[in-house]
Amino acid sequence: MNEDYYDLLGVSREASTDEIKKAYRKLARTLHPDVNPDPEAAEKFKRVSQAYETLANTDKRRQYDMGGGPGMGGFPGGGGAGFDFNDIFDMFAGASGMRGRSQGPVPRQRRGGDVLRRVRIELRDVVFGTEEQVTFRTAELCERCEGSCCEPGTSPTRCTACSGSGHVQRVAQSLLGQMVTMAPCPTCDGHGDVIEQPCTGCSGHGRRAAERTVTVRIPSGVENGTRIQLRGEGETGEAGGPSGDLFVELSVTDHDVFDRDGDDLVTTVAVPMTTAALGATIPLETFDGTQELDVRPGAQPGEEITLKGLGVTPLRRERRGDIRVVLDVDVPTSLSDEERELLEQFAALRGDETTRRSTSHGGPFRKLRDRLRDL
Repeated sequence: MNEDYYDLLGVSREASTDEIKKAYRKLARTLHPDVNPDPEAAEKFKRVSQAYETLANTDKRRQYDMGGGPGMGGFPGGGGAGFDFNDIFDMFAGASGMRGRSQGPVPRQRRGGDVLRRVRIELRDVVFGTEEQVTFRTAELCERCEGSCCEPGTSPTRCTACSGSGHVQRVAQSLLGQMVTMAPCPTCDGHGDVIEQPCTGCSGHGRRAAERTVTVRIPSGVENGTRIQLRGEGETGEAGGPSGDLFVELSVTDHDVFDRDGDDLVTTVAVPMTTAALGATIPLETFDGTQELDVRPGAQPGEEITLKGLGVTPLRRERRGDIRVVLDVDVPTSLSDEERELLEQFAALRGDETTRRSTSHGGPFRKLRDRLRDL
């Protein structure tokens, strides 16, 4: 068949030798007669192998690209440069799941899975740190067999099918000759031994379902979304294998008064206009109790007052942040007749009425219009 070798392997004409080799190995895994008994697959495998032998060899590829045609390569296995019989053997030996002849039996012990739990905490807990009890369903070591998977007083026996090696050899004839592959022993599932009397408490798994409660220490200064890892506190592994880890993800609840800004706590306090003008000492409830907030006479809207060392303690540090209080001056929107009269007297004493008089006479725009009229 007059097929294009590059199209047959599914690579571009600029493909490197490694890319050609990778494409060939991928096709061979599905087309090789030991894997696919379909006669059409076997025929295509021949053509794919011929394309690989040609394109994997620098000289043959050059001749092919110059118009030598697809029929020049010959059937693989004749010792042509670029074709390695060991590639095929390694590929199918690896496909069985075994690493090689020297690999021993697969241990029954497996690491347990990790567990993730989410915990909601208050802003106060972020400031000082806290402890939380986390309860969850998981797998724990079977007390009856202590992870051996066997009934007490019994033990696994050596697998006679694989002589304890955990794997068996399979020999098959192929177009490339005799193929020897390695596969897990179907009798013992690759473990090399057989449990003839599984533990009745855990059905031979070495662990059983249980509910656990773990105390989690939450340090101060954590952020929303912080994950705390507790090694070995997760799911117990199969057959007494090592336990997984417990991950606790923190969610910080919004506070009614304070917002967090780094290590500082920020809040806004509304003060009457008169308090801002005259100054006063007002109480402020904090996580450290009631604190006195000194508002200086003449305080302006947006002005900040700092209470040192009453904020959040950062992780792995001792110095706490501050509390920053932003003043919001409350200007009355409605006045009684008496209040209006008193404010007008106050404005007159300060000379604030001058602004009203200049506005009533037209202000700067009136003067500008008068100058333009005189030109």
